[in-house]
Amino acid sequence: MLAIGQLADGKVLRILFKSIGVTIVAFVALAWAGWYAFDAALEWLGLGDAMFTGAGNLREVASALLALTGLWLTWRITAMAVIQFYAEDVVHAVEARHYPHAASAARELTFAEQMRNSLRGAGRALLANLIALPFALALLFTGVGTALLFWLVNALLVGRELQDMVWLRHRQQPQDLCPVSKWERFVLGGVVAAMLAVPFVNFLAPVLGAAGAAHLVHRKNAC
Repeated sequence: MLAIGQLADGKVLRILFKSIGVTIVAFVALAWAGWYAFDAALEWLGLGDAMFTGAGNLREVASALLALTGLWLTWRITAMAVIQFYAEDVVHAVEARHYPHAASAARELTFAEQMRNSLRGAGRALLANLIALPFALALLFTGVGTALLFWLVNALLVGRELQDMVWLRHRQQPQDLCPVSKWERFVLGGVVAAMLAVPFVNFLAPVLGAAGAAHLVHRKNAC
């Protein structure tokens, strides 16, 4: 609720619009690349001449649908990779307003660290979702099993990434443990992962998640 209340903050709005713009650009680029990849694969398999003969642009339509399906599955990964890059700005805005003392003691992450953390998180999310994919396909007959499995996997991943966005700036030593419990981290990740599955709300989810993680870490750290 504190994170939602700060959405009207000019700093947070600028970060939100910037992250949405970059996410859309990345999404379109991946869609374009995926369309060509699937189209080339269908043609290489001979489906362009056999299955789609006389069907006009049917192969292109099939390629586009396959690409969009793949992007739907990787939207969370794309969105979280982008917001991880801007996470420090979100956390800065929250700390400046609510935790100025903690903000003054924070360690600034270098550009290389931000990029490394973003790529590491995206890679971890991609690997986990690929491992879960066969099980998700096997659960399709249940109607809800596939969605629940992807939610569970991404709740664990997103919770960890959101926590690290804040904690890496404030820990004194690399071996210091975050005061946020695994259960609290899972609940935070679960809420944000659920929001990422809702159209239009998914644009807000990463920013709200980063802001919520900042509140959670600082409140627990003060206990």
